[in-house]
Amino acid sequence: MPASPSDVRADRADNVLALARLASRRGAVQDMLGWLTRRAGGPAVLVGDTGRVLAGPGGEHDPAVARPAADAAVELHRRGAPSAVLGGGEGPPVHLIALDTDPSTYLAVIGPDDPHCGMLLADAARTLALCWRLEQAERARRRIESAEEHSREAVLHLLMVGSVPAAQRIAGALRPALPAVVQMYVIECPHPRRREIARRIDREAGGAAWIVPCPVRPNHVLALVPPKTTGPAAEVSDDPHPPLPASLDLLIVRLVPECRVGVSAAVALRDTPTAYEQAIHALAVARNAPERRAGFGGDVDVTVLAGPEGYLWASELLAPCLRYAPARRADPGPQELLGTLGSWLSFGGAASRHLKIHRNTLAARMRHLDELLGVEVSRSLAAQSAAWLALRLHTAPQAAAARAQAPPGPTATLDTVLGTPAAGAWARAQLRPLEQARPAAGLETVRTWLRADARLPAAAAALGISLPGARKRLTRAEDVLGRSLLTAPSAKYELWLAMRALGSL
Repeated sequence: MPASPSDVRADRADNVLALARLASRRGAVQDMLGWLTRRAGGPAVLVGDTGRVLAGPGGEHDPAVARPAADAAVELHRRGAPSAVLGGGEGPPVHLIALDTDPSTYLAVIGPDDPHCGMLLADAARTLALCWRLEQAERARRRIESAEEHSREAVLHLLMVGSVPAAQRIAGALRPALPAVVQMYVIECPHPRRREIARRIDREAGGAAWIVPCPVRPNHVLALVPPKTTGPAAEVSDDPHPPLPASLDLLIVRLVPECRVGVSAAVALRDTPTAYEQAIHALAVARNAPERRAGFGGDVDVTVLAGPEGYLWASELLAPCLRYAPARRADPGPQELLGTLGSWLSFGGAASRHLKIHRNTLAARMRHLDELLGVEVSRSLAAQSAAWLALRLHTAPQAAAARAQAPPGPTATLDTVLGTPAAGAWARAQLRPLEQARPAAGLETVRTWLRADARLPAAAAALGISLPGARKRLTRAEDVLGRSLLTAPSAKYELWLAMRALGSL
């Protein structure tokens, strides 16, 4: 006996209510298609006007089963009709209805056994169209967010490799524009909350900060911000970059107690790599500081180690890379090799994430660099320290002029560079905090660690203590020095050079 009109109305009301409940869930489209499949007695799918199946119950669909729906959707789109029942004969009938979307999308049920299938699809179409548009909008939002994140990461990468004009052009399009003078914040936080914390920092900074999830360390957020400004001058300044709160770092740790914040000194935009190193060193102190934040208080300017002879020494050390001509066009050239060397000296094996290359590619480049330079940079701390100093001197702004002024004479050596009175004064300043600290064992621990090529197990064995004990001693040395030893970028190269300059290695 056919259902009475009142029964049909009650059934429709139940269907609409069930669809409304499903629409409020996460993944509503898949749940609604699953419900329609069970309710109508045939597979329910969403199909585009080109015949591509866009969604099915549970997020999956059998291509062979969905094929009739795909063919029927193409035919209905060709006809320009809003709904139809197509197929039949040798194949199953397909009920279709166009959703209010752009581009055209069709809800199709294949071979239903419900005699009121057309009414069911009509009732479902409006709610399903709304949920589909919302899901498409969310996908588009995530794509835009991902693209912006990668663009911001590209800007940071350009700054780190010295391509300031290119970074400024991209930043100018994305906003905010990069300020001429910056501070770097490195915020250590739980990885699952990194994006949430980045959004909170951006909100508190009033959009003036350039915030990037660190591409190398998954629990770090990097922020380039205009220097802190306080007092009446901040109120009348015409600077297009509004000053940040003077206590932004304190505000961050108060808002998110799990965070630790390291803050660099104010530097020129071109010195962003230096600011990053400073912030990493400050973060090493912040980890053990009761206030959970620290500003950089040291000095990493190693250009005091060299006059014209030193710059010439750096160029001669790097000359095999600078003169290298790749055999194939796809092979890395001199600048790319030097960039790889600099990244590896800062990040070790994590340089593959910084450079966006495979770890095997990184290993192959490091073997190539070992061959070109004639030393095992990938293994020896002495070779690493020399290469680190050479890169710093080679890229210093005054390097070209200093090389031109260098007098002719015998080739300078590292010992020549480190043997000047200025180098001696620099070295003593580097080691003074360890010498003055109590207990004085910190200096010997660091020296033993450096002699072991900064390998902690070998240093622990040489000291006759456990591995955790050696790590604890080096952590205390980090607090004394205000510098990072166990986390890259590390001060180990400077300390090795300082001890070499004083003849204490």
